[in-house]
Amino acid sequence: MAKKNGNGAEEPLEKQLWKSADKLRKNIDAAEYKHVVLGLIFLKYISDAFEELYEKLKAGEGEYAGADPEDKDEYKAENVFFVPADARWNFLLSKAKQPTIGKTVDEAMDAIEKENPSLKGVLPKVYARQNLDPTSLGELIDMIGNIALGDAKSRSADILGHVFEYFLGEFALAEGKKGGQFYTPRSVVELLVKMLEPYKGRVFDPCCGSGGMFVQSEKFVSEHQGRINDISIYGQESNQTTWRLCKMNLAIRGLDSSQVKWNNEGSFLNDAHKDLKADFIIANPPFNVSDWSGDLLRKDGRWQYGTPPTGNANYAWIQHFIYHLAPGGQAGFVLAKGSLTSKTSGEGEIRKRLIEEDLIDCIVNLPAKLFLNTQIPASLWFVRRTKTLRKGEILFIDARNMGHLINRRTRVFLKEDINLIADTYHNWRNPDGDYEDVKGFCNAASIERVKELDYVLTPGRYVGLADEEDDFDFNERFTKLKTEFEEQLKEESELNKRILENLAKIELKDE
Repeated sequence: MAKKNGNGAEEPLEKQLWKSADKLRKNIDAAEYKHVVLGLIFLKYISDAFEELYEKLKAGEGEYAGADPEDKDEYKAENVFFVPADARWNFLLSKAKQPTIGKTVDEAMDAIEKENPSLKGVLPKVYARQNLDPTSLGELIDMIGNIALGDAKSRSADILGHVFEYFLGEFALAEGKKGGQFYTPRSVVELLVKMLEPYKGRVFDPCCGSGGMFVQSEKFVSEHQGRINDISIYGQESNQTTWRLCKMNLAIRGLDSSQVKWNNEGSFLNDAHKDLKADFIIANPPFNVSDWSGDLLRKDGRWQYGTPPTGNANYAWIQHFIYHLAPGGQAGFVLAKGSLTSKTSGEGEIRKRLIEEDLIDCIVNLPAKLFLNTQIPASLWFVRRTKTLRKGEILFIDARNMGHLINRRTRVFLKEDINLIADTYHNWRNPDGDYEDVKGFCNAASIERVKELDYVLTPGRYVGLADEEDDFDFNERFTKLKTEFEEQLKEESELNKRILENLAKIELKDE
């Protein structure tokens, strides 16, 4: 499953596959290529699941005695997608070296959609395009054919699901700013889910992207010996190509995505789940959106705490989440840090009402460089419809100095970071928990204290500064910063050199 890399360490399967797939990408833009690769991984998954059940039906033993392996109802009963003969993986493998393989894969995607109404309009048909070399496509099919060696559907789904998720993250990194629009960094999602603990009930994300919040919720339940059928998923996405990724991402995990809806108007103008009252809301809405059609919704029933400004959707999102919470429901979501202090166009008054009505449970200040699509500082909000514990109090956590840089532009939370933040929150909420304020990190402030600070929710105002160590060495710190700066300059110089080399190659090719 894994091979040695240059350092002698084992390299995971998903990294090997990514390197191979990326090499075959050649001159295709990552935003386009992701649909090519992820579509094939999905096709491999549903074909593996189909073939396993097909063999059982064909053998006709036990409960499958007398069954017809070509009867679609047999697969529907087992919650397995029916795959027509000319769309099965072995058929595609047999055609992989032909120059018409792109057309063959597109026809396979069409055939699968016709046989499975829940996949209608979901699968990509991009394989016959001129910029996708048939030889490279054939090699990609061969490569993906090696995923999930073995016959067990559960093993196949687990491995293919893991590869699908890993590839989503790598494509988001490759796309940079645009990639962040469909992908919330995994470590941020893990933190949100670990703090909310969605064991049972309705989980809702009204701006669900590629479905990472749902996948992580499913993992959380499974890892804590819960039953995945105890949670039900509701979602909405306004970008159709991102919605397609979400549907595939959930299907490959065996999660019911029938209540994950798409419409290009979005959650404000066309709320697909008007009557839903969710137990958990987990979301990463786009920051500071100015064109959210707020002028058309001035008297909307969702604005229970004040009408949000037409020029910024942040407080519209907050109230949209609260509107959809069940009486005992809770929400955790990402928001621009400016929302903690803004007084523009009535935002300060809305925040004041949310605080006075004791809806805000916890605020977490996030470090920079966590998100691919924005450099805007961000925070996590945790809101409860009805507080039964810690009434009249808000927990503030300042995590600005946490996380680990994986490259110059991208930071991730490590497992120990996630555990520390989540454990601090749960210990605070638990009457028997071992919680205490830590200068520079966390503080449980009364609403009276928040009022004294003019309803500002910036954690730094409450947690204060950490106690400085007595042996702080200024010269040592200066030298370290200077070295980091020189390394960044060197990295930029090498990057510019590669860009110039690639441009020169393109110019020679055009000549």
